[in-house]
Amino acid sequence: MSSMQDQAATRIAIIDDDPSVRHSLGMLLETRGWSSESFERAADFLDRAKPADFHCLVVDVRIPGMSGLELFEELVRRQRRTQNYLPPVLFLTGHGDIPMVVHALKQGASDFLEKPADPRTMLDAVGKALAADRTARGLHESRESLLAEIAELTPREREVLTEMVAGYLSKQIADHLNISTKTVEAHRLRICHKFNVRTGMELAAKLREIPPSTWQVAE
Repeated sequence: MSSMQDQAATRIAIIDDDPSVRHSLGMLLETRGWSSESFERAADFLDRAKPADFHCLVVDVRIPGMSGLELFEELVRRQRRTQNYLPPVLFLTGHGDIPMVVHALKQGASDFLEKPADPRTMLDAVGKALAADRTARGLHESRESLLAEIAELTPREREVLTEMVAGYLSKQIADHLNISTKTVEAHRLRICHKFNVRTGMELAAKLREIPPSTWQVAE
């Protein structure tokens, strides 16, 4: 995909109760070819939007009602519960509250800028957030693809997968599962083919970020 196509596909959410800020920030983002969608309240964003549809969220800390930090904490809770993708979040505030900054960054915020943010600083911060999004989104999509492939395995194949990832050889797996070595080899071959690997070590490396509890067969 070309750079121009990347820019055209980039969507940024602006959550700020000040219409002048939403307008000026939207215009600023357009100078880089980035499209934006504005939301006045945190509740508006939660009701109308899917975070994964955006590549960066720019959030005012002092939104009336649910604050920007409360919105972020709710998005993080939902992300942990559903495992859906949450893009980088960039905070804006007119109040230099250091503890607030530290809290947001510890929770995983991308950056924290004071209003009024210098246009170049703002664009640089958004650019860094978008670069982080490309990496994180790619990792998330790879994980989702692996989970989809695991879901297609039979219960027996999942048992063999668990043994393979643990580093056991075919003879050992056969003993553990009380099946023949030839049957284990057939399962191993299909599993390796499905995940495009040649050995159990390669498979374990590919699945290192996915806990075995995700696919293990219930007792």
